[in-house]
Amino acid sequence: MSDKKEPDPRVAHHGMLPNNDTQLTRESWKIFQIMAEFVEGFERLAHIRPSVSLFGSARTPVDHPYYQQAEEISRLLSDAGFAVVSGGGPGIMEASNKGAFHGKSPSIGLNIQLPFEQSGNPYQNIRLNFRHFFSRKVMFVKYASAYVVCPGGFGTLDELAEILTLVQTGKTRRIPIILVGTTFWQGLLDWFRTTLVTEGTISAEDLDLLLVIDSPKAVVDAIFDYYEHKSFEPSEQEQEKLLEL
Repeated sequence: MSDKKEPDPRVAHHGMLPNNDTQLTRESWKIFQIMAEFVEGFERLAHIRPSVSLFGSARTPVDHPYYQQAEEISRLLSDAGFAVVSGGGPGIMEASNKGAFHGKSPSIGLNIQLPFEQSGNPYQNIRLNFRHFFSRKVMFVKYASAYVVCPGGFGTLDELAEILTLVQTGKTRRIPIILVGTTFWQGLLDWFRTTLVTEGTISAEDLDLLLVIDSPKAVVDAIFDYYEHKSFEPSEQEQEKLLEL
């Protein structure tokens, strides 16, 4: 006699989907949509190098110091020869595209379709549109020579956690990860040190993956300092890592 219990009828009623061939077919066809996003991203970004991915809040108004700082950082990066990649939306994303757009190098927007908040800004030389966050996130990482993270919310923290995880676990090459704004980020960094390191969920050395910088010029200088004795192009070993993203 089996000891297996009958499923709770409430779960059966509310949580189980019927066997629906139409739904399965729709899910299967989504694979082709996802493939198309990857293929377009690879084809349009593979030759845009070196590039820097810049992140920050979509809610930052144009007259805010964070907006102006992001615009200046991107203008300096663009004039220094870096394409600038942002999420393509408003706020700091717009500021970063705007700075790059008026500089010497391409301004790139990886736009995401959302039910609210996101609307494409007009400062994009190259515009890609995504339905899926995960394929978009691969494009932020795959061709980036550095990550610049300005003040932002959940989306910005998501991108920061993504690159830290990938570098920490060796799934991508190590690149500069720069937090802009000591005052904004200090509380999070203190929590990393006093809680995560203390609890053993990260090592103290993991904090060395991050730089905290306040000056736009210092952001650009830090990236050049990192690559002083190495190429912006990934090595053969790093290329293999990037293929596994």
